Amino acid sequence: MSAAPGRPQASSHRSAQHEGTPVNANAWTPGADETRRILHERALALAAEPGRTQTLDQSIEVVEFLLAHERYAIESSYVREVYPLENLTPLPCTPAFVLGIVNLRGEIVSVIDVRKFFDLPQTGLPDLNKVIVLESGNMVFGILADAILGVRRIALADIQPSLPTLTGLREKYLKGITPERTVVLDAGKLLADEEIVVQEQVDGQ
Repeated sequence: MSAAPGRPQASSHRSAQHEGTPVNANAWTPGADETRRILHERALALAAEPGRTQTLDQSIEVVEFLLAHERYAIESSYVREVYPLENLTPLPCTPAFVLGIVNLRGEIVSVIDVRKFFDLPQTGLPDLNKVIVLESGNMVFGILADAILGVRRIALADIQPSLPTLTGLREKYLKGITPERTVVLDAGKLLADEEIVVQEQVDGQ
């Protein structure tokens, strides 16, 4: 059984935040050990700074990424890992936003293109792509990215509640847009919506 955005069987392990290099440079993705070290050091640093609790409550930490020359962000707590887009297998009879499935160390993960999902203009796939693997409970799928720009905090007050160019159903999957025009996706709603789930039977399994 494989799944497009979906219901693949997922492990309970979640390693979240990922650092990246500046735009137009080769994106860097830390390994699992490096990710744990970064998170541990960040937690110690935050705990050592008095007066930060209120500030943290009024902001969210996001992984920011580039796709088709546009900036997107998604809450780092939902990001399990970043993986190169390799050996993508298309699936027939699936929505246009489902690019296909990839095999990540034996786990079948579906990949969606948020440009198609939000009916945005498309410029085609560049040579180098990343998959940001999102996870919540038993729901796992990947979203396409050209490059990982880094991890940063965004003040909730800076996120505008709506994006004028996006209306209707798709708008509910957005937290909003920042003054720098970074589109902040609502990973919780994406991962919880069963309308995105597509199940496919794989021969021999």
